[in-house]
Amino acid sequence: MGKATILAIEDDPDIRELLAYAFGREGWTLVEAESAEEGLKAARRSKPDLIVLDVMLPGMDGLEALRRMKADPELAPVPVILATARGEEADVVSGLELGADDYVPKPFSPKVLVARIRTALRRAEAPRDAAPAGPLRVHGLSVDAERHEALADGVPLDLSATEFALLELLCRSPGRVYSRQRIIDAIKGPDYPVTDRSVDVQVLSLRRRLGDKGELVETVRGVGYRLRAEA
Repeated sequence: MGKATILAIEDDPDIRELLAYAFGREGWTLVEAESAEEGLKAARRSKPDLIVLDVMLPGMDGLEALRRMKADPELAPVPVILATARGEEADVVSGLELGADDYVPKPFSPKVLVARIRTALRRAEAPRDAAPAGPLRVHGLSVDAERHEALADGVPLDLSATEFALLELLCRSPGRVYSRQRIIDAIKGPDYPVTDRSVDVQVLSLRRRLGDKGELVETVRGVGYRLRAEA
């Protein structure tokens, strides 16, 4: 992780300068791009370990750039963290549905962004042999952590890394209620700087990805979420 290359697609030079300083302290190499078009070229050229992508960009916006990244076999596995204007919940939901792994609202703290990047890089580097043996199967869902494959009635699901981890967690114990904090701890790790609302957005995105099976992810008011228990 110490030698990570981070691509920042951001049109604000002041923010790029801030990121250069913060990432330099972590020993990370920063690759900069001022537009989505330039960013896509830089991503293919530099093969970054992670991409920080601003949503509001001149010309092609960040969501369209993200869509193109996830459609490119070479770029699809690269974790993406969106930088969004505060209060733009629609952008957050759209980004998560397109495959973003996380987001930070602007103006953001460099320390918070660095913490989220560390977590995303750890997840990307996690050894496959630590995965549970065999796929989890419940309600027609199949989650295979070793293959990083999720199916619904045999049809592959296009999930972001965070959505996949959330679905895997819920499928481990159908009927068990997970508080929002427990979900954060299990998926992101203890002391991860994220709000309860962020968990709600991730759950909403997962439900949409599951289609007709989205109703299996139940809300337990005042507590958290669970996957419906099998009869």
